[in-house]
Amino acid sequence: MTAIDATHGTHTVHGTCHHDCPDSCGWQVTVTDGVAVQLRGNPDHPYSLGELCPKVNRMLDRVYSPDRITTPLRRVGAKGEGAFEPITWDEALAEIGTRLRHIVDTDGPGAIVPFISAGNQSALAILFGERFWNHLGAATLTGALCGAVAGAGTASTLGTGKALDPTELRHSKLVLLWGTNTRLTNRHLWPILEEARADGAQVVVIDPIRTITADSADWFVQPLPGTDVALMLAMMHVLIRDRLVDTDWVTAHTLGFDQLAAHVAEWTPARAEATCGVPAADIERLATMYGTIRPAAIRTLIGAEHHEHGAMFFRTITCLPALVGAWRDHGGGYARSVGTWSNELVDGLAMMRPSAERPRRQLPMVRMAEFLAPEAPDDDGPVRALFVIAGNPLVVVPNAEGVRRGLARDDLFTVVHEHFLTDTARYADLVLPATTQIESVDVVPAWGHLWMGWNEPAIAPIGESVSNTELHRRLATAMGFTPDVAPHLHDDDMTVLRETMPTVDVDALRHDGWVKAHSYPADGRPFPDGVFPTASGKVEFASELLGALGQPVLPTFVPATESPAGDPDLAARFPFALLTPKQHTRFLNTSYSPLPKHGPLEGAPYVEMVAEDAARLGLVEGQCAVVHNDRSSLELPVKITERLRPGVVAVPWGWWSSQHPDGRTANALTNDSLTDWGGGVAYSSTLVAIRPR
Repeated sequence: MTAIDATHGTHTVHGTCHHDCPDSCGWQVTVTDGVAVQLRGNPDHPYSLGELCPKVNRMLDRVYSPDRITTPLRRVGAKGEGAFEPITWDEALAEIGTRLRHIVDTDGPGAIVPFISAGNQSALAILFGERFWNHLGAATLTGALCGAVAGAGTASTLGTGKALDPTELRHSKLVLLWGTNTRLTNRHLWPILEEARADGAQVVVIDPIRTITADSADWFVQPLPGTDVALMLAMMHVLIRDRLVDTDWVTAHTLGFDQLAAHVAEWTPARAEATCGVPAADIERLATMYGTIRPAAIRTLIGAEHHEHGAMFFRTITCLPALVGAWRDHGGGYARSVGTWSNELVDGLAMMRPSAERPRRQLPMVRMAEFLAPEAPDDDGPVRALFVIAGNPLVVVPNAEGVRRGLARDDLFTVVHEHFLTDTARYADLVLPATTQIESVDVVPAWGHLWMGWNEPAIAPIGESVSNTELHRRLATAMGFTPDVAPHLHDDDMTVLRETMPTVDVDALRHDGWVKAHSYPADGRPFPDGVFPTASGKVEFASELLGALGQPVLPTFVPATESPAGDPDLAARFPFALLTPKQHTRFLNTSYSPLPKHGPLEGAPYVEMVAEDAARLGLVEGQCAVVHNDRSSLELPVKITERLRPGVVAVPWGWWSSQHPDGRTANALTNDSLTDWGGGVAYSSTLVAIRPR
């Protein structure tokens, strides 16, 4: 492994992609005289095998972009205007120290909020900074925009978020891709599925949108948004009615089967058809396939958690493999994030060093519009300072116009650590330059496979940019937490990695480039003995723990409040279900979208609807429509599609305000209600109305 001390000649440096993606690809950077001249996939990487996506293939354009922030900036215009002047790091840190000490003295440290997001999912980048915020006693954000709900829902049935390694799907004979657009958002898994198909497997896609993955499947099933649980209950009905249940496995390894059987007896395919829109005959066919083909596996990711009852989706879907005994088979079961396996390689608590001396104020991450409002959301007073690191909340957080109003407060001190002047950064008082992945050392625990990757810096930091770890070391000094006062806040990166990965030979990892999670069973079956870490040691069809929390004991379908079958008054005013999918290939979430070879090549935002709905509204292809609800409105051109069901519309998200005609983004419309449990967000439980402009 070559380090950046070689500034002359040409050499190659190996690293790992840090983006919010399950694939965590390995790459190699060619450096000539200290300049990165090429970034390509590493052909020896055990999962990505040398292929990178269209985004990362052009990452050096991002690294060397003329628009990149390379020095600290201070705002000189109105918030949101985007007018800044360069200043020195000493000036920036002096201002931060003065402002934060004043807030601590007058309002307490709980008035300071760090918003650390998933723009960089490397371990040091996302965890080390918590040492500083814990020491300071700042507020902490609870829940998450993505992932927490899927894990919580899964654990309520299985007792853990652990599940099947998706690479084991090569051994499956039936794969249900449920609510996941594999070819777009998990592209390196698709060749494994094609390998399984070549060996006789069938691939079924279940999704409210006809995605590019659905186009490539053997069969596509299209439920209405947020109704998947009804479809699952009807599948259970058929499995039990037709005696397709693995009785021996269910008897030995599950709890509450009789209760479940009685509960789903009323969920006939005909009843489910009326709820989810899938024909009863298709429900019968799907359930029969699932009950008779082995090994059978279900693959899902996090998209389905973005509903009011998102946790119930995962609670329910994890009952299906148990009913047919799929966990006993190699290539059978349920596959979602495997970060719960690879994260075991890193001691996250040791990296964050939480303090037990005083509890931190807790604020729900998804309710940013609420906690940034001038009036306090609780008795602890209003938020006075916001630090945004590796995130662009003005675009990614729901109820975005509420977030914008909060960011525009004159009394809110906002600091953003960034590569570019994002929508959020335009509202900052100070913007601090951040390194890219090829400029910093880190490790990347994957959540789509079992290989944790090493990332070696290939070049020196551009301009005055600093890594997340160095930023927090400088913040500690600015606040007077010097090495003699709080030495753990100043540990160097290699020291932290060695101390927090006790089961990993760090030198070998650095040399080899990756290491596989140790604890995943060698035979490929995550629960080979049928024992699960629930209170009963079994898969819990009936969960008394959920009952104690006020949730249904059994898997239960409840329509979202903000859905066509929910609040009738709301549905009458706003008759369309809105989805905000990821469907672009050249940018990821909000990263890359403003760069010349990315967002512009995808065109521009639009509202997608079927011809039947457009005709009823008097709209035609390309005409500008107003998409609106009580939160906000968007003006967008109409795109006629066959990918959606009538009554469902879609606005792809990830575009910045400047790329929308009216300066508002897709999340201006989305619902910021909390999910049933898990602390997530109900983006996709959103209703809108549409009219010609």
